Amino acid sequence: MELKTYDVKYCGNTGLKVTGNGTDAAWDRAVVLSDFISAWDPEPVKKIEFKALWDADNLYFMFKVHDNEVHVDKTDNTNASINESDRVELFFRSDADLNPYYCLEIDPSPRLMDFKAYPNKKFDFDWNWPHGDIIIKSQIEDTFFVVEGAISLKSLRDLKLLKDNKIETGVYRAKYNKLPDSSYEPTWISWVNPQTSTPNFHIASSFGVFKLCND
Repeated sequence: MELKTYDVKYCGNTGLKVTGNGTDAAWDRAVVLSDFISAWDPEPVKKIEFKALWDADNLYFMFKVHDNEVHVDKTDNTNASINESDRVELFFRSDADLNPYYCLEIDPSPRLMDFKAYPNKKFDFDWNWPHGDIIIKSQIEDTFFVVEGAISLKSLRDLKLLKDNKIETGVYRAKYNKLPDSSYEPTWISWVNPQTSTPNFHIASSFGVFKLCND
């Protein structure tokens, strides 16, 4: 099956400044990815805008998530707390075997839960993205939040994720909704419909492909 494709435009030799507010003029060159769905929830998904660009050194990404009820669990700064918060996610794989693949889950703070994963949801939380090869910043406003970052192309190559100017990628969002008993439950949102009966991003069918374009 042919993978859904997103064109990552080249942003030039001057690069892009990651500030967390997504206002660098270079972002005007990017293709806006906004066709997100929740395959397991009939309610409409609030607007999510994702953009990516690249230069000689980095892959840049930016989420603008329209939401006036952002939930961040402030119990502590552990992965468990991030896992109970609104967040955006990028997964990268070297091939459809998912052996391994790499996960970045980022809440609006921004706190990063990065880990290496294997088929059947086997997670290695002792693994972290190579130090110095990822920058993440964010900003929360009244009606939206922004998560913006840069990932070095070197790290993507070293992990065998960038091949022939393509990166097989999953793009996701977890939205935590407050229930009448003051607990929270997530709505799972993705760029690609995984075609599963229950929510599951940790599956080959949830990935698309980023194509690095020279224009």
